[in-house]
Order: sequence, then structure tokens, then C-alpha cells
Amino acid sequence: MKRIGIIGAGAWGTALALVSRRAGLEVRLQALEPEVADAVNDSRENTLYLPGVALDPEIHATTDPAEAARDADALLLATPAQFVRSVLQGLAKDLQPGLPVVICAKGIEQETSALMSEVAADVLPETPVAILSGPTFAAEVAADFPTAVTLATADEALGIQLSEALGNPRFRIYRSDDPIGAQIGGAVKNVLAIGCGIVDGCGLGDNAKAALITRGLAEIVRLGLAKGARAETLMGLSGIGDLTLTCNAMQSRNYSLGVALG
Repeated sequence: MKRIGIIGAGAWGTALALVSRRAGLEVRLQALEPEVADAVNDSRENTLYLPGVALDPEIHATTDPAEAARDADALLLATPAQFVRSVLQGLAKDLQPGLPVVICAKGIEQETSALMSEVAADVLPETPVAILSGPTFAAEVAADFPTAVTLATADEALGIQLSEALGNPRFRIYRSDDPIGAQIGGAVKNVLAIGCGIVDGCGLGDNAKAALITRGLAEIVRLGLAKGARAETLMGLSGIGDLTLTCNAMQSRNYSLGVALG
């Protein structure tokens, strides 16, 4: 792989652009807002979503999703989960056949209760799909702090190709063939993080938070098994790893929301 397209220039998409450049890949980053694209191209900084982080001058930003996808060897989708369907529908006519799409959004579609891979299969049934998930604060990834993630896909060859292209010693990729489990863990932990924030905001103690995390994990595993996931996936980076990160740090929007509510 030589060129990566990234759809979504929020904090996570921008951090993934830096990861891709560190791996020596050409990067085209699509931003919704023209001012974000201009800032990335002109001042080498995403002043709206990732201020204070210097960006590689070889990261090229655009507002055109088709331009980001053009001639790419893989497309990273880093938009919010509730917009994944509309983004894929808009890209459908521009994607070259066989172009792998790596879904980097965590969530469940509200209207259909579909996982992101199920949304992709509905919109682009012939497109190879992988899931990138795990305990990742965008600011720390952008700063090149040590990070480990799960890359889940049913296509082993694709998983190897993507992990070799994107991984480095400070962005360690662990492959999985359980995309359902990787997505369940990444989505459901958010509500538990809000609950843990409420526990801390109310001053209910560490015992209560530990109980909430543990019993919440049990519910995540039950849901995962019902959807066809494997329990061991949810004991890994994209399950308990993401859960413990999100439930314990003010960098987490869900946890910090819970603290404010508490």
C-alpha cells in the first residue's frame, strides 16, 4: 500500500493521518469544513479539532470525498457513526471496485440498531471491510504516544496487508477475525463511561465504579455472544481495553459528561 484516503478530519481522522504518514504512506484527508481543510494545507494544523499539533506537510486536505478516495489503496472512514451510511452512499459511485474500507467509527446506527459493518454491507455489499478499534485517545495517538489497537476483518490477507501498512512500534496493531466483537466493545462502552462519570461526580466511591465496569463488561459479553462475537475478543483491546480507558479519564467525552451530570 502506498496511498491512504481518510474521510473525516476530526481529531481521530487527523490523528490517523499522522499515523499513516509515520508509516510512509501518502495521505489525502477529507474535511467537511472548508476552514479545516485550509488550515491543514496552509498552517499545517487542524485548529478546530486538534489544535496545537503540528501536521506533516505531506498531508493533503480536501473537502471532496471523491478526491480523498481517488487512487487510494485503502480508505479509512473516521466520520461519526451516525453519518457512516450517508457518507458511504455518497461515495458509492466513486469507489473503485475492491477498495478496502476501514471503519474507524465506534457506534450503533440509531434508526436500525445496525453495526457499522452491517451498514457498510447494506450500502456497499461487494466492498472489503475492516474495523479499527481499541483504547485510543486521538490526542495521544497524534503525539505518538505508545498505543495498541485491534484491526478486525474476516479477510486474513487484508488484515495482514493493512496492519503491515499502518502499524509501527508506537502504533501496535493486533489482528482479529472477529469484527462483530470489535464493534460491540467499541460501541457499548460509551454508556458505561457515562455511568462511571456519574459515579465519580456523585462521589459514590471506587467500589461502585469497579462494580459498574465489571457488571457492564458482563452485559457487553452477553450482547456480543448474541450477535455472534467471541467472548475472548471482548476481553482484549477493543473490549475491556477500550472500556477501562473510557471509564477512567477526563479525556473521554462520555466519562466527562457523566462527571458533570453527577
